[in-house]
Amino acid sequence: MADDQHEEVSKKVSAEEEIRRGITVMRRVVQGRSRGIILDVYWSNQGQLIEPNGHTLTSFIGALVRNEIPITCDDWRNKELNESKEKIWSEIKRCFNIEEERRGFCMKLAGKLLRGFRTFLSSKFLKDADGNFVDAELPKKYESLISAEEWEAFKSKRQDPVFQRISATNRERASSPAYPYRKGRVGYGRLEQSMLQKEESSETSLPAHVLWKEARVGKSGVPQEEVLHVYQKCEELSQSLSPDDTKGILSRALNVPEYSGRMRGKGFGVTPTSLSIKKGKAPSNRELHARLEAMQAELDALRREREASASTVYRDASDKDSINCTFQPNIPEGISHCQLYLSSPYYRMVGKGKVHNISGVLLHTRELPAGCLKVSVDIAVEPNAALPYPSDDSDATTVHEAVGSFVAWPTNLICVGYETPTKSKSKDNAIPRHTESTVSRKELQENEVSNASAQQKKEVSNASARVKSSGAKKTVARKKPTTKYRSCLRTFLEMTDIPTGGVRTVHMEVGIFGFDYDQMIGNEDFMQVFSHEEIGVTVVNTYIRFLYDKLMRPNGLDVSFGFLAPATVNLGLILSRPDTVTEYVLRILMDNKDAEKLFFIPFNTGGHWLLLAINPIREIVYYLDSLGNDWTTYPDMKVLIDTVLQAFRAQRDIQTSRRGANSITWIKVACPQQRNQIDCGYFMLRFMRDTLALGRLKIPTDYFDEFKCAFYTKDQVDEIKEEWCQFMIKLNVCS
Repeated sequence: MADDQHEEVSKKVSAEEEIRRGITVMRRVVQGRSRGIILDVYWSNQGQLIEPNGHTLTSFIGALVRNEIPITCDDWRNKELNESKEKIWSEIKRCFNIEEERRGFCMKLAGKLLRGFRTFLSSKFLKDADGNFVDAELPKKYESLISAEEWEAFKSKRQDPVFQRISATNRERASSPAYPYRKGRVGYGRLEQSMLQKEESSETSLPAHVLWKEARVGKSGVPQEEVLHVYQKCEELSQSLSPDDTKGILSRALNVPEYSGRMRGKGFGVTPTSLSIKKGKAPSNRELHARLEAMQAELDALRREREASASTVYRDASDKDSINCTFQPNIPEGISHCQLYLSSPYYRMVGKGKVHNISGVLLHTRELPAGCLKVSVDIAVEPNAALPYPSDDSDATTVHEAVGSFVAWPTNLICVGYETPTKSKSKDNAIPRHTESTVSRKELQENEVSNASAQQKKEVSNASARVKSSGAKKTVARKKPTTKYRSCLRTFLEMTDIPTGGVRTVHMEVGIFGFDYDQMIGNEDFMQVFSHEEIGVTVVNTYIRFLYDKLMRPNGLDVSFGFLAPATVNLGLILSRPDTVTEYVLRILMDNKDAEKLFFIPFNTGGHWLLLAINPIREIVYYLDSLGNDWTTYPDMKVLIDTVLQAFRAQRDIQTSRRGANSITWIKVACPQQRNQIDCGYFMLRFMRDTLALGRLKIPTDYFDEFKCAFYTKDQVDEIKEEWCQFMIKLNVCS
């Protein structure tokens, strides 16, 4: 400011002289105008002042506004200032070659410079070294700009208790910034210009986080470690965020509230409009309701269309001659793991699940169609394949939509186990090869059980000997996970009716998912863990019961963490019954609205497990996907979660601006990545386990330092299996 003030005249001119000569400010500019020299002004692609003459125009506007606007003006939008603003703009146009559409920028800059001048006067003359108020006289240096009456009114305003309280709040907020700006009066626009010129780049702009980092480099030329850490986060986020994301990368990395219209890291003059970014508008309740009704209408139309095609598919499937396969399964009683097939337009597997061959079983309180069995769909191999019998109760018409629910499936299209039925060329001499495979597999399992039992006895004997020989040793080196609990559990299972179709139940109390029920578990669920296969919702739910019993409740973490049922919140149900999912999630959140809590959602997309961790109070959603995808892969999931959080906010009567209404933060966590097509479920369970082990409500973008790794090893995955098997033994599920 001092440099600008040296350019001003030392005495005040009379009104007559002012009319004749104009306002005398910045002699170099005014004298050039008298000689017919009009200075050109240049702008960046983002609408910021740059060199040449950018600094000159800024200083000129500062001198004008100090001459024309009294320091007692606190509201720059006051209509009484319109005449003075018109005069300022007229003087700018007389000295600079500037377009009319730049008026808004210049007026905003004038208001900013006036506020800066008032702050300078207050800090320089009305406060001592300790920040206490001083009743100072009008400085002689500014007698030509400020009248005695204006000075007294200015001092009185600064002593007002309300003003001092607001000033103290703002001063505290601005003090000791974590990442201080170190480029003086250069500004982001001219800094960007100098960087591009220095690099001789053909680009017209730089990313916001690159400018932000450079603006925090001091004379030493070395940025602080904290600045580099934020910059690195921005680099990682730039690889995952959609280009259409309205919340900037830098804002996400800093994780701080934003002001309306601000573009962090770009400086004064840059707005979402200048960057062609559409501002998000918070939908009203009426709009949300209309959107849901439109979605429901589309689903109804799709359902009617699929029903027509599905009936044709079933007629083809019921015709034995149309099935190019002589396989006719002999399905055992009880619940068995199975593969689900369709025969039209060609014979192929479309999903995996469990077949419930139980006498008297009903499907949604109704009898099953003739020639069908009740099937629960766990995995969609061909997501868009039409169901043989669309479900009237769940509105599911495709295999993808049926994941996590029960449907009717023709018996001749169900294959028990994981074997793929072989198509035979001859109908008369065909032998069901899957039967031979089943027999050999059973014999193999018996041998494995026998060997495992012998190995288990050997391990127990060796362990006993080691304990006796250890004497007074207090610590023992940690060993790699063994298979002792899996071997033990497998041996116990062979002594029950579970391998032949028997089922057991694991009680899930209301504190886990918000409702009380008994989880059924059968042989196929155990085999998923024993044989390292894709795990289904039963294994996930029972492992969550383990986390609840062993980590949450004993350590008091149930007040800070919670779970949502994966059978109720999954992509299939979001597409088929969004209202049901929304109602359930919102109920759980409202039941816990008075305390900050992190909710885990083990989310199944139809063939893949990922983890959502939601902090509804802070409106943050952590996204952990062991395949490296981001949430844009599942837009329906994101829309529903955002809608629930907006409804949660509304029911808590939290008032936000329109911009704040769209401030729900999604964070992609750089979690360990799987290296095959099976481990997603185990990785997802371990993400929850790691978070609960540390007891932290915030998940770092680059994952926890204590558990950070590129991928989980076989031993780390085996730990999950051993914990699950040990817990099943403790619950006496084999009794």
